[in-house]
Amino acid sequence: MSDPYSTLGVPRSASEQDIKSAYRKLAKELHPDRNADKPDASERFSDVTRAYDLLSDKDKRAKFDRGEIDADGNPAMPFGMGGDRSGGAGGPFGGQRGYSSSGFGGGEEVDISDLFEGLFGRGGAQRGPSGMGGQGFNRRPPPPPQRGANVNYRLKVPFVDAATLSPQRITLGDGKTIDLKLPAGVEDGTQMRLKGKGQSGPAGNGDALVTIEIQPHGFFTRDGDDVRLELPITLDEAVNGAKVKVPTVDGPVMLTVAAGSGSGKVLRLKGKGFSRKAGGRGDQLVALEIELPEDIAELASRLEGWKDESDIRGDLGV
Repeated sequence: MSDPYSTLGVPRSASEQDIKSAYRKLAKELHPDRNADKPDASERFSDVTRAYDLLSDKDKRAKFDRGEIDADGNPAMPFGMGGDRSGGAGGPFGGQRGYSSSGFGGGEEVDISDLFEGLFGRGGAQRGPSGMGGQGFNRRPPPPPQRGANVNYRLKVPFVDAATLSPQRITLGDGKTIDLKLPAGVEDGTQMRLKGKGQSGPAGNGDALVTIEIQPHGFFTRDGDDVRLELPITLDEAVNGAKVKVPTVDGPVMLTVAAGSGSGKVLRLKGKGFSRKAGGRGDQLVALEIELPEDIAELASRLEGWKDESDIRGDLGV
């Protein structure tokens, strides 16, 4: 992979938010689901994801900036063979023999001519310390096999489905669809990890990281594990009491409104909220709102001569 900053199109001084914004924009443009006719989009999407994985990790980013790891996250180790380099004839490295299998000096002799040929080039004159030719000890061992890159997804979940933990179908980058079981206590921004559903690699597949985005509802709102609803009732239902049908995330139920109920009174429906991480469910909180009829002529006629003398604003000091 090339320089991760160049891959995301941000300077080295970019903030965490700059990096996140650049990644989201590129991931949206290059996502395989939107680029079926562009064979190079999947590879670019993978490069962008790997660059973001490195730069979004503060520790990895710092190590990369210091030159301790490369763009793939592999150690950028300087040459270091350890052990005793002083013994033997022919200079500080001795000859081609005299090195043990566990380090330098002593033990069973092994031929390391191939090692020096790889470092200094072929030819006897380049095997000693005078034959380095300015190339230095910069050959790195091959990196270990890497797992494939993780792939990030955002899944929009309807409000009612999130409250009732209804399974969600998601289409992955390879075109396969799976039914995703939402976890208890799911919230907007909850991230789920699907093992082995990411990009393929020599050491196995990466993972799919699914971020849940709960959609707003037309009349339900969330309050922790509870669901809130403002329920309109008529004046006669408030005065005389009534049984009214109320929507819930599990379907409509009948609710008893006591006689003399006023606007703002909150009634509780047990177990009609969101699932809790610790088990069980929250409640639905129903706030009553009295609505007058559009044509109040008849109501005014019936109330003619009557006046409510109670001090309803006394608590406000007016």
